[in-house]
Amino acid sequence: MTAPTDVKRTGAPYGALATGLPSPVVPTRARRDPVLRVITESTDLALRNLLHLRRTPGVLVSCLVEPVVYALLIGYIFGNSLGGTTYRSYMFAGLIAQTVAFTTTFTTVGLSRDLDQGMVDRFRTLPISRVALLLGRTTSDLTTCVASLAVTTTCGLLMGWRIHTGPVEVAAGILLVLLFSFAMSWIGVFVALISPNSQVAGSLGVIWLFPATFISSGFVSGATLPGPLSTVAAWNPITSLANALRGLFGNPPPPGFAAQHAWPTHHPELYTVGCSVLLIAVFTSLSTWRYRTRTSR
Repeated sequence: MTAPTDVKRTGAPYGALATGLPSPVVPTRARRDPVLRVITESTDLALRNLLHLRRTPGVLVSCLVEPVVYALLIGYIFGNSLGGTTYRSYMFAGLIAQTVAFTTTFTTVGLSRDLDQGMVDRFRTLPISRVALLLGRTTSDLTTCVASLAVTTTCGLLMGWRIHTGPVEVAAGILLVLLFSFAMSWIGVFVALISPNSQVAGSLGVIWLFPATFISSGFVSGATLPGPLSTVAAWNPITSLANALRGLFGNPPPPGFAAQHAWPTHHPELYTVGCSVLLIAVFTSLSTWRYRTRTSR
């Protein structure tokens, strides 16, 4: 007659005590709900990626130094002939857009290194979602983007750049930058997955960024670009992000800068949000498909 007492004391069912078998494990709500499961696993993997930065500080340093180099080169070497202080205030929105775009390489290099070193194969042996591994990488790299943006903003303030709007506009600009950064990181994921090794991934991750960032209105007026490049610049999402930040931060172009008249020029915030959502939808699907086909060999 001691079985009921044992059941009350241990919380185990009577059958488990009688047979000596362990009681069945009841899954938590986070394991039962697929959405919560992906969120939890992505968070764990994002923290793992951030902790891994301690072993590869050189990659983080390069992301923090590049914005300073571009700010000094473009702001002072070209800036004095394009409008001086007024131009430097104008170009910093383009520099922020470029910084966001170039942090995509951090995602590409980080994921390709995990693929080369066999970390992805180890994760595949665990009962985790495929999307969680990729989402953890893109989420953790938002931290790198924030650090790069902090360095860029500090450099801009030292060079005379100022914000002339209120806190609502500033908050909207920050959210827009983070959304675009998250979208660009998914392009970096796809580039890493289609690259055979980390060396090729590092090259592919950079080679397409230079035309994407410089065929835009990030640093010059897109209307001055020759032939079809002007149209490409007008519809380039990097142009719309730069134009949106100029409007939200109150940094008009210098006198004499020719204005473009395409639809994204007049609706830069809406166009940037639309492009970001489209990039996330397309490259999340492509990256998940490519990850499944690459890891199933």
